Amino acid sequence: MIPEVKKEIIDLGNGRSISLETGKLAKQADGSVVVRMGDAMLLATVVSARTSNPDIDFLPLTVDYREKFAAAGRFPGGFLKREARPSDQEILTMRLVDRVLRPLFPKDYHAETQVMIQLMSHDENVMPDALAGLAASACLALSDIPFDGPISETRVGRLNGEFIINPSKAELEDCDMDIMVGATIDSVSMVEGEMDEVSEKEMAEAIKFAHEAIKVQIEAQNSLVAQVGAKETREYEPEKENEEMAQKIYDFAYSKCYDIAKDGTSKSERGEQFAAVKEACQELFTEEELEENGDLIGKYFGKAQKEAVRNLILDEKIRLDGRKPTDIRPIWCEIDYLPSTHGSSIFTRGETQALATVTLGTSREVNVIDRPTEQGEEKFYLHYNFPPFSTGEARPIRGTSRREVGHGNLAQRALKKVLPSDFPYTVRVVSEVLESNGSSSMATVCAGTMALMDAGVPLKKPVSGIAMGLISDGAKFAVLSDILGDEDHLGDMDFKVTGTEDGITACQMDIKIKGLSYEILEQALEQARDGRMHILGKITETIPTAAEHVKAHAPKIVKVEIPKEFIGAVIGPGGKNIQALQEETKTEIVIDEVDDLGIVEILGVDQDGIDKAIQSVQNVTFTPVEGETYKVKVVKILDFGAVIEFVPGKDSLLHISELDWKRVEKVTDYVNLGDEIEVKYIGLDPRTKKPKVSRKALLPRPPRQEKKKPQENK
Repeated sequence: MIPEVKKEIIDLGNGRSISLETGKLAKQADGSVVVRMGDAMLLATVVSARTSNPDIDFLPLTVDYREKFAAAGRFPGGFLKREARPSDQEILTMRLVDRVLRPLFPKDYHAETQVMIQLMSHDENVMPDALAGLAASACLALSDIPFDGPISETRVGRLNGEFIINPSKAELEDCDMDIMVGATIDSVSMVEGEMDEVSEKEMAEAIKFAHEAIKVQIEAQNSLVAQVGAKETREYEPEKENEEMAQKIYDFAYSKCYDIAKDGTSKSERGEQFAAVKEACQELFTEEELEENGDLIGKYFGKAQKEAVRNLILDEKIRLDGRKPTDIRPIWCEIDYLPSTHGSSIFTRGETQALATVTLGTSREVNVIDRPTEQGEEKFYLHYNFPPFSTGEARPIRGTSRREVGHGNLAQRALKKVLPSDFPYTVRVVSEVLESNGSSSMATVCAGTMALMDAGVPLKKPVSGIAMGLISDGAKFAVLSDILGDEDHLGDMDFKVTGTEDGITACQMDIKIKGLSYEILEQALEQARDGRMHILGKITETIPTAAEHVKAHAPKIVKVEIPKEFIGAVIGPGGKNIQALQEETKTEIVIDEVDDLGIVEILGVDQDGIDKAIQSVQNVTFTPVEGETYKVKVVKILDFGAVIEFVPGKDSLLHISELDWKRVEKVTDYVNLGDEIEVKYIGLDPRTKKPKVSRKALLPRPPRQEKKKPQENK
């Protein structure tokens, strides 16, 4: 018997709706829900362990999002016909959901918790990542897991000046804004997206528009819970506390931490001094007290340290490195640092440093996207690497982390808006973070801009980026420009903004407090603009405009269009012709079929080789035009004419009767082997179906001689 299903409908307008359904699937999970929009269906489940691990002091939360190929009626690519590691886009969706959910669990809840979201049915008119946050929240709301929700996430696009909630992929391609917003019913907590140089005011309006839609989605979750019946929140063992110990550590450490924070020392010096105070806290307690509650020292010291640093900023407007809230750390930049790359740059801001490289290639080097919900290619892509030495650590490297995927994607979105659409190369940017103390992703944007310009990529405008922070106690607040790593950890907001002199191109924001006012948000955006303009000035001092040409050792690329029917002739049997041509000219040749044309990309360092390759392709596709005159070469002498060559591989017979208007007895009286002569192409011989050329057609026709009349007999 099919169980009773509970359902709620969210009306999006224009005949679109989202349904929330529970009671049919995955009933052994702590909470499960099916979210549907059109034919797109996501199943979200959550399970949390009943007991906590006493050895950890954090929430072991896993958010997993997967798109099943069967959902789109497709087979997985590759040798193993099975879904394997998540794609970058799946990882990015996991991060979007995780960043909104994680702060809403109780600070002392440490039970293993897993949220799984699966795309079970795909609709090409629905972008499922915009539904993942709603699905995750709904299954949590239906469970007994302690969670200060519900929340939801929604995508906002702007098409022809009008905001749209959850636009289709086709609509999004024409939008000048694409942002994802996550929020509770009273507070925005996450923003991420890209835009075409919009103003700070327009961005704030888009966030407000999204929040209104999110409120409706949260009410629908509450209604669904009411239908099912709210479960009583489970009890769990809270963290061990000792108020006497906490007060003792606070009294001892607070003023010391305040003084250290006020000194304006470097990250390493500050860290050593804080560690010394933490170590001294141990001496406040007996061996028996330490044996029983020694594990609490780090926790209570951290609280005292955090409060001291925050109060210093709020009360005296002094930051950990001695700056004022609006100050930007010292910046130095350099381009063309690496001699063998196609473009390179170093961007250093304070104790954060990124080394960026650019590589130029053909369409063969595009990044192929093959997902159930999307197939395509990226001609521009950026990879971000964050090695452990950048923060003075030694730890094993086990593949690309989710953080690296997320930060690289943000920098890619920031820069792709300013790349020219007609740039013929495939472009790869790699950012190697060499030092990190605050926003290496924004350093990547700045380094990437300079490396692209150094490589000769004609950016529409240079882009800079800055990370903003916020400290607030409810009554007072301070917006911080160019935050340090510690300020990110101790603060209430991490807000990254990138853009040109004319507007924002990308953003990423995480807010850790409830009830952030739009006034504070707008102040942060305006302060970020001032910071971006300062950093942009440093970039343009280093490299004012893009290099006019790619570097001498970088490949040059030329595109040649040929009729589709000649593609096979250029490639040759088994690729024989094109391989030989590449070997001979030291070039790389790629051919793509687009509509009725073959697009031939010729890539090489040596211009002579490129020119020779172009000529060879043009020779293959050469077709004489009837009535046109051509300069040809005599390549063979026959008794009945001469074989002439238009271009290598394209020849024709010049018949002896077409050499001159008068009778020709001997071909060599008119042409010889190796001669270059002009001929006119007459067309295909109707009898032989072969090309017919004439030399005499270019010569003056002799006057006709009248025939003498026979004399009459007298």
